[in-house]
Amino acid sequence: MLVESPPEQSAAQAVAPRTRHGARAAGLLAALAVLALVAVASIAVGAKAMPLGEVWHGLFHFTGTTSDVVVRDLRIPRTLLGVMVGIGLGLSGAVMQALTRNPLAEPGILGVNAGAAAAVVSAISFFGASSLDAFVWWAFLGAALVSVLVYVLGGSRSATPVRLALAGTAASAALVGYINAVQLMDSKALDKLRFWTVGSLASATMDTVTQVAPFLLAGAVLALALGRPLNAMALGDDTARALGAHLTRTRIAAMVAITLLCGAATAACGPIVFVGLMIPHLVRIITGPDMRWVLAYSAVLSPVLLLGADVAGRVVTRPGELQVGIVTALLGGPVFIYLVRRKRMAQL
Repeated sequence: MLVESPPEQSAAQAVAPRTRHGARAAGLLAALAVLALVAVASIAVGAKAMPLGEVWHGLFHFTGTTSDVVVRDLRIPRTLLGVMVGIGLGLSGAVMQALTRNPLAEPGILGVNAGAAAAVVSAISFFGASSLDAFVWWAFLGAALVSVLVYVLGGSRSATPVRLALAGTAASAALVGYINAVQLMDSKALDKLRFWTVGSLASATMDTVTQVAPFLLAGAVLALALGRPLNAMALGDDTARALGAHLTRTRIAAMVAITLLCGAATAACGPIVFVGLMIPHLVRIITGPDMRWVLAYSAVLSPVLLLGADVAGRVVTRPGELQVGIVTALLGGPVFIYLVRRKRMAQL
């Protein structure tokens, strides 16, 4: 015997999803507003104290003064690169965690950071590379090659999340050993790589921004398009196939997105930890497991964290500067320990 639901109950059930959708959309707009404020702070605040009037003059009335040059040539490229790299790290972290079904996944687990660093140290030691412009292309090439290697070692078409994670861990261990060996034998490579491996936005230029922007844009578009297939994969391979998801194509697309995002971000700034690991966890607490919202929020909140950490690093050690990779590690460690110890940790 069928029992009809009361009309008011059906109406409430229909309104609830719309209410959640509206709340998430409003939260995303609020996050965008916070990102805009942090970006303004990144331009206005630096290791050198500067009145807001001079910052305004440098933005809109450039006359070539020292303050104008600092704003136009240093702070604006640094802020733009921070936003782009933050988006890349946040999206790649969210996609990695969904692809490997591992809540601890971050750019290092698939060997991307190690591949980029190995390529850079090789370029310095064997090919005489010395500029950041050269580092960008070498690091991106290393990240791409290692991503392909990890996918092949993980089983290619039969790759599973566990195999990919194991292949990435093995590749990272081997590459770290290679990097350490080269640096011990070549002090020049050690000196040049030391600053890059800390993770920094300090060397940002408009050339760096324009070089990595196409890769980050392509990776971001691809990652955002994977929201629905990744939702299906979270239900298990059999269920995902039943829902029409193409698992091999989705995994390949995810690997390409991760390579583009992590490779370009790591090439431009060096390996920056905890952003791609921590932000997706915080986002899932807010949005739940729907990857479409997780990806959107991660793309906004990750640059908020990265730029905020960069501004803090410029302020707390004036007139010196604490690199952003150090600040994110100092902030991310305690916060992530808190998240792990929560009784109800956000699930993938």
